[in-house]
Amino acid sequence: MFDYVIERAEANANIRLHASFEPLAFAIGCGDETTFMTVDNEGARLSTETPPDGAIFTMTASVEAWREFRKDEPKPGFQTLSAMRRTQNLLVEGDMVAFFRHLMLLELLFSDLSDAPIANGGNGHTPTIEPVIGRYLRLEIDGRPHRLYFEEVGDGQPLLCLHTAGSDGRQFRHLLNDPSVTNRFRVIAFDMPWHGKSSPPAGFEHVVYELTTDKYVEMILAVANALNLTNPVVMGCSIGGRAVLHLALRHGERFRAAIGLQSALYAEDRSLGDPQPEMALHRPDIHGGKLAGASMAGMIAPQSPSAERWETMWHYMQGGPGIFWGDIRYYFDNGDLRNGGADSLSESTCPLYLLSGEYDPSATPEMGREVAELANAVHFEVMEGMGHFPMSENPALFREYLLPVLDNILEKTEP
Repeated sequence: MFDYVIERAEANANIRLHASFEPLAFAIGCGDETTFMTVDNEGARLSTETPPDGAIFTMTASVEAWREFRKDEPKPGFQTLSAMRRTQNLLVEGDMVAFFRHLMLLELLFSDLSDAPIANGGNGHTPTIEPVIGRYLRLEIDGRPHRLYFEEVGDGQPLLCLHTAGSDGRQFRHLLNDPSVTNRFRVIAFDMPWHGKSSPPAGFEHVVYELTTDKYVEMILAVANALNLTNPVVMGCSIGGRAVLHLALRHGERFRAAIGLQSALYAEDRSLGDPQPEMALHRPDIHGGKLAGASMAGMIAPQSPSAERWETMWHYMQGGPGIFWGDIRYYFDNGDLRNGGADSLSESTCPLYLLSGEYDPSATPEMGREVAELANAVHFEVMEGMGHFPMSENPALFREYLLPVLDNILEKTEP
């Protein structure tokens, strides 16, 4: 069942490079059978014999689970190893630090993360300059001066876009280049402080990055005020999808509408083992960027194009030390809305539109529906064949869900 990983190890130079620094030996449990795998600079090998130094961890799943995992379009929760682990369809036991340290290697070996290789050579495209304009905004946030990067394009109704935890505004590049949107909307995507091209404030070396609900809401309002945005539409994904709920609760009168992508009242890591991934992200013996990218692979739908999948992962691999960790502490803890704070969402003056990806194991469609019912949302829809990052992982499919929402906002709400 696992012979295909041998070919992948031979074909992928990144696998061989990774393994040349730290050879890896682990066990694969499949029902009642156990297979051992060794990966080093010579490639990968399977054996029924225990390696001389033993297996540092074991990945176990049922025969049915491994078969579902190998399908071209597996069911949600089976698209990658990390997705299987989050949904408790894969049990990992042993040295968890080693498992997290090698997760990118394991996903490259086992999961279908790429389509056919892209051919070398020219593609015949004429050089073009995109209409997107990037600038820096100097403003004060949380009592400290910041230099914040943002991109914008288009005319009309302001549409302020909030990126996901640990990433940056590049996630919205396809939206920024879509004339069917920018002909009617002034689309603005900014990098949160510490993210992307927005540097941390002076003196950051003395503090640990932390995001809280109060800081997040203040930041968004500060940007909207500095850019003189009147009655903007706000659209956020993941932690941004949580933030739009807080904005609707606290400042609903400031926004024409709110669009929540992967919005949920709460989030929790349902994977097994210790340390938990959010703690592993900031360990000195684990490459946080690689772990973040590999973990996010499991949040992307298997139908998403390879190029967009890897670009989404790349944004995570570029994050600063501890930034993703700081963001998801807000996502898991401080921003949790199960304390009764969300009960008044239905009374907000801000119309709420919610879109949830079918393949998201973090903010599941069921969790999105829970918010929609509680808030009496104007619109809720499950995006089939979509994961946690709709605007970046599959932009062509995403626009089919988003454009009707934007049409409805312009038609049904008064500026």
